[in-house]
Amino acid sequence: MSVQLKMKSFTPSEIAQITGGRLETYNGADGNAPQNALATDSRETGAGVIFCAIAGANVNGNDFIPDAVNAGSDCFICQYVPEAAVNSGKPFCAVIVEDTIRSIGFLAAFYRTLTKAKFVAITGSVGKTTTKEFVYAVASAAFKTHKTQGNYNNELGMPLTLLSIEPDDEVVVLEMGMSNLGEIEYMTKIAKPDIAIVTNIGSSHLESLGTRENICRAKMEIRLGLPEDGILLLNADEPLLFNQYETLEKKPKLMSVYNRSGDFRALNIRQKVDGIVYDLIYENKAITNIEVPALGKHNVYNSLSAYAVGVILGMTDEQIRKGLKSFVGADRRQKIYEVGGITIIDDCYNASPESMRVAIDVLVSMAAKKETRPAALLGDMLELGEYSRLMHDQLGQYAAQKQVQKLFCYGMMADIIAEAAIKKGIRAENVFVCLDTRDAQGMADMILQALQPGDILLVKASRGIAAERIIECMKKRKMRARRR
Repeated sequence: MSVQLKMKSFTPSEIAQITGGRLETYNGADGNAPQNALATDSRETGAGVIFCAIAGANVNGNDFIPDAVNAGSDCFICQYVPEAAVNSGKPFCAVIVEDTIRSIGFLAAFYRTLTKAKFVAITGSVGKTTTKEFVYAVASAAFKTHKTQGNYNNELGMPLTLLSIEPDDEVVVLEMGMSNLGEIEYMTKIAKPDIAIVTNIGSSHLESLGTRENICRAKMEIRLGLPEDGILLLNADEPLLFNQYETLEKKPKLMSVYNRSGDFRALNIRQKVDGIVYDLIYENKAITNIEVPALGKHNVYNSLSAYAVGVILGMTDEQIRKGLKSFVGADRRQKIYEVGGITIIDDCYNASPESMRVAIDVLVSMAAKKETRPAALLGDMLELGEYSRLMHDQLGQYAAQKQVQKLFCYGMMADIIAEAAIKKGIRAENVFVCLDTRDAQGMADMILQALQPGDILLVKASRGIAAERIIECMKKRKMRARRR
């Protein structure tokens, strides 16, 4: 990834001072030459671009410094300088550091001090990306707003997002993901958000954190970067988060559907074919008929977070309504389209036990409104550790309980999902299994043979399964059939 430094350029001397690194100059280089961009990929380097050489598990960026020198870069943040770069004869500066990623974090923390924008940070086991898009849509109705692009929500991506903000940005929306304790604390102390949101606590990362209580601890680290007047927003319908209320000296704002303690509480939720409508109570007033162009009750919570942010930012209710209506979901998160007459709910981006159940609920609700058969392709959920078999078994049971008519099970845990579903009532001839995730075409053919035009199919699995390949195979098969 590369970013343009639009608020301030850095010189090698400044970088050394900010990061605590050691400045080295080669071949007559100028340590005060301004740099206007930053890149972590040597293929995106050139004149005025700082190359941040990261030593990864498979590729060591330090070894690509000679390539970046030849491309025109003359400033590097790195752990060492290869001889080939020195022998090139071209002038360049190197800031030698112990940890390049942490050094990018130091630069991002410095950059944060240069802006008066309001920062909103979002984390949670499920829904943080969708909540980010809702908050962005709402804030954009009144302010110039910047957001995390794609999934740049980790210890590298979040600082790079911060470094890409512009001088006239008024609101910055940051997504923060994690896989272990301490990671969100690191990011939030760089970003120093004015508003922090925890959407929920799920089962993702049980493999590394062991318990949902530890996951809650990791997510709640987001409050550690809040200033004294910062505001924390919590989902009061999640018991682990609601229990935090009494332990915190400064009370958070609460969002809820069921909990009467919610500061922002949604009522009278109605499902429509193309979205949801609900009423809202906050600050002793009622706002009726809030329209959200997204499916499922989970998006009530996601949009509630955005509404709360809008209120905190001083927006009017009409501005917030307008922002919510402009919401556009992120790629591969409940995108709906047709393939050969079959309606596809493309929700391939990621999966956890909680998001799987929510997606099945959306599927069944849509099928009922369309008066058609609900079918689901359910793939492996990763990072569940010792709970993996149990949770895939429960997933199969849930699909059966919700009366999914055709079930396609994909991945190493496919047989566990299938067996549980059959035991719970789905007829065996309506359950299809593919254990080999390399055989996307085989799974696509099973689906096309089993389903009919008018059926509706949910496709959902963890990111590592790449279930979107199945949809692509279905599209190609239908295109070839039309050409015949």
